[in-house]
Amino acid sequence: MARHEDDDVVVVEKHGSAVGPFLIGLALGGALALLFAPMSGRALRGELTQRGRKLRDLASERAEELEEMVSDGYRRARARVEEKVDDARRTVRDVADASRAAAGTARDELERRLAEAREARRAGTRPSGEEEPVA
Repeated sequence: MARHEDDDVVVVEKHGSAVGPFLIGLALGGALALLFAPMSGRALRGELTQRGRKLRDLASERAEELEEMVSDGYRRARARVEEKVDDARRTVRDVADASRAAAGTARDELERRLAEAREARRAGTRPSGEEEPVA
């Protein structure tokens, strides 16, 4: 086998892990952020606290609005149900009154016919409106 000095050679170098450069970049980024921060730590905490309070107040207002909307919806629905119940009661009362009137009229008619039948029986004739039976 012949040796060739013109052959290409690949060299692989091993380096350490990528964690080291990442940590160095993280530290540099944090340091730069502190140097160029527009406000101090105390001012930043105060700003965050103030924004948190505003957010809490806004959430509280929205919860009150939602409660009011639900409450109004409940009141309207209850009023509609009560109105329908009152309508149903009036209808039942009207039907009962009409039934009593019809029953009274039917009773009066029955009593009238019974009186006529009694009179006819006493007189030995047929009541008015009845025909002679066919023999």
